[in-house]
Amino acid sequence: MKMKSDVDPEMIGESRLMTVPGTDPALLGTAVMDGPAFVEVRSYQTFRITYTVGKLGLDDTGAIRVALRLISDAGSLQTTDPTAANYVSVRSSGDGQRILKYDRNGGQRPWNETLTIYQRGGYLKPGETVEIILGDTSQGSPGLLMSTFYEGARVFRVLADVQATGNFIPLPDTRLEFTVGAGPLHRYLAVLPTRRRPGETFLLGLKAEDLWGNPTAQGPTRFTVESSMPVQGLPEVIDFAPENGALRIEGLSVAQEGLLTLTLTSDEGHVVEAGPLQLRAGPAHYWGDLHGQTGETVGTNSIEHYFDFARNKSFLDVTSHQANDFQIKPVFWDKLNRLTAEVNEPGVFTVLPGYEWSGNTAVGGDHNVFYRDEGASIYRCSHALVSETDDLDTDAHTLTDLYAKLHAEPVDTVMYAHVGGRYANIFFDHDPTLEAAVEVHSAWGSFEWVLTDGFPIRRRVGVVANSDGHKGRPGASYPGASFFGAYGGLTCFLMEENTRESVFEAIRRRHTYGTSGPRLAIDITATLPQGGTLHHRNPMAQPDCTTDEVDTCTMGDIVRSWGDTAHVSVAIEAPAGIESIELRSATDVVHLWRGYGTKDLGRRLRLMWSGAEYRGRGRNTRWQGRVQVSGGRINDFAAVNRLNPEQPLHQVGSNSAIFNTITTGNRMGCDMWLTGETPTLAVTTNHGDLALDPAAMTLDPIVLEAGGLARRLVAQRLPDAPLPRSAAFATEVAIAAKGDTPVWLCVNLEDGNQAWTSPIYLFRD
Repeated sequence: MKMKSDVDPEMIGESRLMTVPGTDPALLGTAVMDGPAFVEVRSYQTFRITYTVGKLGLDDTGAIRVALRLISDAGSLQTTDPTAANYVSVRSSGDGQRILKYDRNGGQRPWNETLTIYQRGGYLKPGETVEIILGDTSQGSPGLLMSTFYEGARVFRVLADVQATGNFIPLPDTRLEFTVGAGPLHRYLAVLPTRRRPGETFLLGLKAEDLWGNPTAQGPTRFTVESSMPVQGLPEVIDFAPENGALRIEGLSVAQEGLLTLTLTSDEGHVVEAGPLQLRAGPAHYWGDLHGQTGETVGTNSIEHYFDFARNKSFLDVTSHQANDFQIKPVFWDKLNRLTAEVNEPGVFTVLPGYEWSGNTAVGGDHNVFYRDEGASIYRCSHALVSETDDLDTDAHTLTDLYAKLHAEPVDTVMYAHVGGRYANIFFDHDPTLEAAVEVHSAWGSFEWVLTDGFPIRRRVGVVANSDGHKGRPGASYPGASFFGAYGGLTCFLMEENTRESVFEAIRRRHTYGTSGPRLAIDITATLPQGGTLHHRNPMAQPDCTTDEVDTCTMGDIVRSWGDTAHVSVAIEAPAGIESIELRSATDVVHLWRGYGTKDLGRRLRLMWSGAEYRGRGRNTRWQGRVQVSGGRINDFAAVNRLNPEQPLHQVGSNSAIFNTITTGNRMGCDMWLTGETPTLAVTTNHGDLALDPAAMTLDPIVLEAGGLARRLVAQRLPDAPLPRSAAFATEVAIAAKGDTPVWLCVNLEDGNQAWTSPIYLFRD
């Protein structure tokens, strides 16, 4: 597959006006741009767009418009302060005045961001010009701030309303663009799978990232490699100088069982860890991000770039492209199906065709649709941004309509309910034979409620996590500085082999767990002393499904138990310290594991804030405040899970820290190592205050509930040293006499990340 980053304009679903002033391209005028062709992320730049008036002239009260894509965290244009960043100025060779209006959401998707230059007090004649300077530095402005992420083609789209009708027409044959590239090296990352069988081949992924998570070629080096176990095919030295910032080392294997970790040390002294990788019998772990979209719809970069990134830069095993259905043109649907067939590599890289059914929450909400094979139909919720209307009769306006059409489709299908802008309405309708999982984490945040709300109504679904990224970076979707508040998630599939058939079976059997980004190995097993009946499908929907008599079961299994208790054992290997593990029965925590006791507590105090405003699109919660220490000082400080480097979260002087950050269901905070005889803390936030005396604190955290949706501030003491990365425990769990007993895990890591397993659904009725 030839990888390209720019998007073919003919693939973009958008609303096109039915009337134009005429067919002659010269009627509307022309535009050219002067500026750099390549810029680095988060740099300041200047661009000059010169519009030359066409044959019709530009009438008094007419206008020209510069439109940009919605998905961007570049600086917002402004026209009032010539000394500040992102200042825009305009001058003209003709009569009258130019009135500027900037609107972050003034245009039609995907060209939402608009700068409109209105002509007032006179008209412009053919051949006269209007010069627009974006990032005008002449009076002290540093220029126009670039985005945080790679864009193969950042486009300024110029439109004209030459006859003052409000009808803005894109200038024909005008494409003003530049490339936003990665910045300097910030860190190296090394990636291993979490579980393979002895003798089975696997790969080591190595990547250089800039501050914002973009793969960068600015970090060439040589690594020496140390391994905890003999690895066949692993070089002792790796010369790392890839042009695209990432490298796959394939064909590695380990002959015996054990736990593999790798330590890579660069010539400059960078130390990078990879693993842990478990070598053991049984199902292997394959990691996927099945949810993202690109510039052909509302995102950025091309679908070719998307699949290349998934395989070669985030080292995924499984992926899919999920564009909003109401923006998928027939020509793009055909291209998507051709590409998924082309890039799918059974055993190496599984790619599923599909789309996101994007009905409003009132009629079911967002759902991901995955097909096992190419050639299936797309059943859109509407043709909102699709001008072709010959297939209107295929639309599925409600979730119920979609279920009916998918059942008539000969292609094998599975679905996820997900929480994005239009969150899934799990109470509207549910077909267990199609909808097998819920997405509990994405770049939009963390949403345990989409799972737990279903427990009382016996929805038996698995847990997955994906990025829902719009920047073309599946598997490594950093939020940047935009309205996305979290790092994109990953799903672990427990499978014998990496094929479409195995992925579908893992989804249907709910043999999955999701994380907010890290790859950790999780085992949860329920032993039933009196045995039980395992159902391969949900017997409430498919009572004649295959069954097995068992005395043990694992995540996702649906089992009728013949006794009233289960012996649950848990084991975890993680790439970061494990803060706690919550074993839950439905929404109750029945066992809390910590790898330390009261005697281990040190001078480290952890503050974590989390939660969201509500379930809808504007769920971001701002956490703003200060920590003031009395009777001591902050000896050391570390931000925890701060995802936007531009958001304040740092120590100020010896006795205080400040923060002004965003959460969207996910966790964020800081660790402070305190010194002094009797340090106390006053924590002041926009959601409430805490007074803390660390000497009086025990293992149990102090929690300030702050309303909203699971919005809270948590303070707890921790050991001074890093927490253990391995955990194992066992306990008894009671099984209810009626209804389901969903047994599942929430894992809280020291770095602020989380993981959630699909529940074991035990029942007795």
